Amino acid sequence: MSAHKKYVICINNKDYEASLIPRKIYEVIPDERAEKDDFVRIIDESGEDYLFHNSHFVFLELPLEVEQALVTA
Repeated sequence: MSAHKKYVICINNKDYEASLIPRKIYEVIPDERAEKDDFVRIIDESGEDYLFHNSHFVFLELPLEVEQALVTA
């Protein structure tokens, strides 16, 4: 199966009100280059994957049971 997934929760949608929902959990799409520049790639509310600066999110450490529930939801 796939490696441990990363999740973030949106804490700031300033300038991205149509793309990000505050307090919503988003799955991180791995992107090493983006991470080096303090960006995170997620699928936003348009259904497309985009880069956003890390300042819009808090990275989450989820228990395995919660992570599994998110994957199957």
